[in-house]
Amino acid sequence: MWIQVRTMDGKETHRVDSLSKLTKVDELRLKIMELFKVEPERQRLFYRGKQMEDGHTIFDYSVGLNDIVQLLVRQGMPPADAVKSKDKEAELSDSDSGCGSTQSESDKNSTHGEVEGQTAGTSTQTNTSELVYPGFGFFKINELVDARDLNMGAWFEAQIVEVTKTPKEEGADNKPDDEEEILYHVKYEDYPENGVIQLLAKDVRPRARTVFEWDQLEPGMTVMVNYNPDDPKERGFWYDAKIQRKRETRTIREVYAQILLGDAGDSLNDCRIMFVTEIYKIEESKILVCFGPECKHCKDDLKKNCRWCNCHICGIKQDPDKQLLCDECDMAYHTYCLNPPLTSIPEDEDWYCPGCRNDSSEVVLAGEKLKESKKKAKMASASSSSQRDWGKGMACVGRTKQCTIVPSNHYGPIPGVPVGSLWKFRVQVSESGVHRPHVAGIHGRSNDGAYSLVLAGGYEDDVDDGNEFTYTGSGGRDLSGNKRTAEQSCDQTLTHMNRALALNCNVSVNDKHGAEAKNWKEGKPVRVVRNCKGRKHSKYCPEEGNRYDGIYKVVKYWPDKGKSGFLVWRYLLKRDDDEPAPWTRDGKEKIKKLGLTMQYPAGYQKEKENKNEVEEEAATPSKAKRKRKSQGSESPKTSPAKSLKKIKVEVYKLSHEQKTLIKNDEQNKKLWDEAMGSLSLGPKFLNKVEEVFLCICCQEVVFQPITTECQHNVCRECLQRSFRAEVYTCPACRHDLGKNYPMSVNKPLQDILTQLFPGYSNGR
Repeated sequence: MWIQVRTMDGKETHRVDSLSKLTKVDELRLKIMELFKVEPERQRLFYRGKQMEDGHTIFDYSVGLNDIVQLLVRQGMPPADAVKSKDKEAELSDSDSGCGSTQSESDKNSTHGEVEGQTAGTSTQTNTSELVYPGFGFFKINELVDARDLNMGAWFEAQIVEVTKTPKEEGADNKPDDEEEILYHVKYEDYPENGVIQLLAKDVRPRARTVFEWDQLEPGMTVMVNYNPDDPKERGFWYDAKIQRKRETRTIREVYAQILLGDAGDSLNDCRIMFVTEIYKIEESKILVCFGPECKHCKDDLKKNCRWCNCHICGIKQDPDKQLLCDECDMAYHTYCLNPPLTSIPEDEDWYCPGCRNDSSEVVLAGEKLKESKKKAKMASASSSSQRDWGKGMACVGRTKQCTIVPSNHYGPIPGVPVGSLWKFRVQVSESGVHRPHVAGIHGRSNDGAYSLVLAGGYEDDVDDGNEFTYTGSGGRDLSGNKRTAEQSCDQTLTHMNRALALNCNVSVNDKHGAEAKNWKEGKPVRVVRNCKGRKHSKYCPEEGNRYDGIYKVVKYWPDKGKSGFLVWRYLLKRDDDEPAPWTRDGKEKIKKLGLTMQYPAGYQKEKENKNEVEEEAATPSKAKRKRKSQGSESPKTSPAKSLKKIKVEVYKLSHEQKTLIKNDEQNKKLWDEAMGSLSLGPKFLNKVEEVFLCICCQEVVFQPITTECQHNVCRECLQRSFRAEVYTCPACRHDLGKNYPMSVNKPLQDILTQLFPGYSNGR
């Protein structure tokens, strides 16, 4: 791993190589001293507004690959033998620079609801769209609600997009309006790829927000709980449940309930609820009235005290000039009701009530050390007794970019990634979108299917014959303690990713005996990546890195006794791709024509060269070093990359229809001329198109593009958002478009982009 270190004035930047996520800050200071010639005592390091302190690791500060750490050099230090108190040292730290206070200022403005594992009942309404009352029904357009999935019976967070009524049947003109059923058009927040779903009023309700205390729970109550039918001990989805009994001992609290799976009457009895501190009250829907009291709690009755429309502490309707409105929860507070009370209205632009203000114990102030992260404290590495330095692996550095050309649940090839593409590390495969998990062998969803898998020789039962292979499912291993692999220790089950891969087979799922498809080519496609680690079992795996080998489909799957003696699920997959396989003669010629070579992370080769030089110098005697140095000045060493012949890459071929669509897009003729100049780069032509037609607002390929009169392209939704904010100019050049600018979609541009990047519009 490597990072960049830059001085505060930006005049000097050096790259620090050979780091691990577990490298301590004091070790980093020594490396910086070699590059900047600045003693560790004079270094003040900052990352994203936080001052980095000795004793912590760069993982504690979430420093990523190639990220920039700022260096502030202290101008002068007192004598080394001078004894300073802790308070004096903190005072010196504050006097050098104000950068250390950045974190406290930014934390002040963060919301109190942003916690890990945010549930359906605790999310705050972050959508800034204006709420519009349609004139009937329970909810407003753009309102955030809980919506039921009709297949699973679970509740998900969603947003109302539109409210309509079911059309009257013929001969029912006299039917009263209140008997017409209302349809809510909702969009699930976490699953935008599902598009807009129509639901009846019984399947939509206000978001759960009230958590029951243990003493409030009683048998017979219907509540909302988090439950996983496949693995009850793990976090799952949100269901309605009827409490059957609860049990409390000195050490544990248990709740058993009947899980209700929708209107069909299906239920799961006697289910133990693991998350007893996250049991929510089911909120009731109330019909909206166009002209009614502003406060639904007190009905605007001046004689009633109300904590919702007046002071949230006393509720007394008096002294409106001494009330403060919280910028987070919008509740009002009298200055004299606060603890401690305020004598006057604060001059700060933003004010937060005691419930919304961040806990000062969690805010890192200037001169303070980093506090322990609650999220990182729960990770397996925090409690592991292993002495292995896991932080050196490339899978630990995280993605530096993300594939946005297609959604994460995309089936089939990724545009611009031909068969035979090579990557050094799995994290690069994840960035390309071919296989998104860093470590897991299967990527999919247990209720949808599998999108990709990796052959890495992790299971001894795998058999690879190139155009077809037998794949072993996941699970059945004890991976506790942050282990990546282990021996088979129990039977596998057809759940989670194993079930996802079974769904790709063109036959109904059978979780007991497996199944075989009669027409396997009609099954869902799976992208297959072979890893060099599988070379010990298969001659078809690459000698280095990871290689995309095309589309395969599941022919059959069945349970079998593995070599370890435990039951495993096995899958037979066959290749179904028009592109030749990389190990064939045609495939090798295709790879050569496209100029496909090993892809490395930015700066990786430079770090490798530096390592080799250090190792060489350490192994070479001092006399030989001096001799080589004197010879090197006369005949400089040429880079092996420069000595190689430039490979001629096959030109990217456009179909006749695509050429016609490009020609029809006359508004963007200049941009297409620029992009067409990259046809000689082969598959990289798509990267150029992506760069040329990038929306300046969302930084993705334009969708439903509006080509402005100033010859810029922007997504229609992005431009509409700009107009709703009363900004009527071009986002790229600030050219005045006018308040009534017609937002007509450039159809030829949309059609050609859909052909070049099929599926990119899903979820947009």
